[in-house]
Amino acid sequence: MQPGLTPTQWLLGFAAAFVIGISKAGIKGVAVINVTFMALAFGAKESTGLVVPLLVLADIFAVIYYNRHTQWHYVFKVLPWMVLGIVLGTLAGKDLPEQLFKIGMAIIIFVTVGMMYWWDRKKSKTVPTHWGFASTIGTLAGFTTMVGNLADAFANIYFLAMRLPKNHFIGTAAWLFLIVNIIKLPFHIFVWETITVNTLVVDLKLLPGIFLGFFVGIKIVKQINEAFFRKMILVLTALGALLILFR
Repeated sequence: MQPGLTPTQWLLGFAAAFVIGISKAGIKGVAVINVTFMALAFGAKESTGLVVPLLVLADIFAVIYYNRHTQWHYVFKVLPWMVLGIVLGTLAGKDLPEQLFKIGMAIIIFVTVGMMYWWDRKKSKTVPTHWGFASTIGTLAGFTTMVGNLADAFANIYFLAMRLPKNHFIGTAAWLFLIVNIIKLPFHIFVWETITVNTLVVDLKLLPGIFLGFFVGIKIVKQINEAFFRKMILVLTALGALLILFR
């Protein structure tokens, strides 16, 4: 990455960091916006290396704030499958046709959001228990988080399907993504070489955006009730799928 960045790049980078902070505070489903801003500012692949250290720092804030709400059973259930997806994403990332990836992922997200909406309309309290659900969602989440930092949609669907209350949802997701994003770091450093000293310097300068976004996000989450939280996640996840298609 060139050391001299344009004002537009800094503006988009700060906006992305702000969105990361909001997302990690609990406004799930908006993470695809930060991916879009970073890709516009720095390029699709190079931006993935910039984003991961920012995600780790924001995850640490989220873990500290929501730690008491973590439901470890759900973390352990999906984590091995996400690691498998990360490995697959690392191997396929260099040669994967981006347009095919975007279309396929958007279709999967739309279908699954439709299923979640149908479940909510039924008012059923049952949750998917078959191992195939966690394995499929987890592998897709791991693959997409490695290729484009876009696992939020699949993780949202998983936790919504488990019918976790708002704070349990946020706290469990915080620990899951902290672990996953730390696992991704060596792949970006040593395999893809997208994390360098220069990218870390840029990340350091974008930290205030994360602080501000996390603070604003916490204030918003406190005002949201459980029913609206679920609807908000579904809507934002669907909008994220649209952004994936057209970014």
